[in-house]
Amino acid sequence: MTNISRRDFLVRTSLAAGAVALGPRFLAAAEQPKIACGTDLVELGKTGVKTSLLGMGTGTHGVRRSSNQVKLGEAGFVKLIRHGIDRGLTYLDVADQYGSHIYLRSAIREVDRDKIFLQTKTRALTADVARVDIERFRHELGVDVIDSMLMHCMTTATWPTDMRPVMDVLSNAKEKGIVRAVGISCHGWDPLVASTGCDWVDVQLARVNPFGSAMDGKPEDVVGQLRAMRAKGKGVLGMKICGGGRNTTAEQREESLRFVLQSGCVDALVIGMESPQQIDENLALIEKVLQ
Repeated sequence: MTNISRRDFLVRTSLAAGAVALGPRFLAAAEQPKIACGTDLVELGKTGVKTSLLGMGTGTHGVRRSSNQVKLGEAGFVKLIRHGIDRGLTYLDVADQYGSHIYLRSAIREVDRDKIFLQTKTRALTADVARVDIERFRHELGVDVIDSMLMHCMTTATWPTDMRPVMDVLSNAKEKGIVRAVGISCHGWDPLVASTGCDWVDVQLARVNPFGSAMDGKPEDVVGQLRAMRAKGKGVLGMKICGGGRNTTAEQREESLRFVLQSGCVDALVIGMESPQQIDENLALIEKVLQ
């Protein structure tokens, strides 16, 4: 009998269990046109919003508005983003906390806006701050419409109640057409579970990898929750694919991409790449995994 690793076993068993648990909707999703590379476009749940399978994150180790991507300086940041766009990536992930809005504005100034999926995040705790953030973010990014705006880092199971004033502001922005989809990122198992049952969420940005690194629960448990979200029509975006910098060898990145993409738990994923070479490497790995 051929030996397989525990993580390979988890992938195989989670796929089988997920198909049984989710039934025809999961099987129908598996019958969609085959995705062959990281630049292929996918739709985020029922949002009608499309993005490339692979996204470029700009918040690697970002604290106090200074991520590793921002530390490249404006010229370096612009070169990085433009390389990804030239390769066919459309998913650009920023946040007020990363300090990457202004640099991204420069990077996309001459790019067809319709070819970009732009996601940002707010840490607003009140309705007034949320209103200010929406207008400030649009100005800083140089865009009229934000494709996806998330409430950043939810940490409690009660966030759907506690954050209702901010949620109402974001919903109003969506009704006005200046935000296309709303949702959350979260830190913790309880807020992740709460998100599954919250109809307000259009898009979920979730930490997932086979190593359990920087995640909100055991890999198999997180995969189950994310599949449940997809079954409800939510768009699911995976992050921390490399465990927040803990699992970055070529072998680990391939293992993680294989786990995430074969488990059927995400629509797309974002990686905080810091050089054109890393973009090329990850695109090659994704194509290899999807063969």
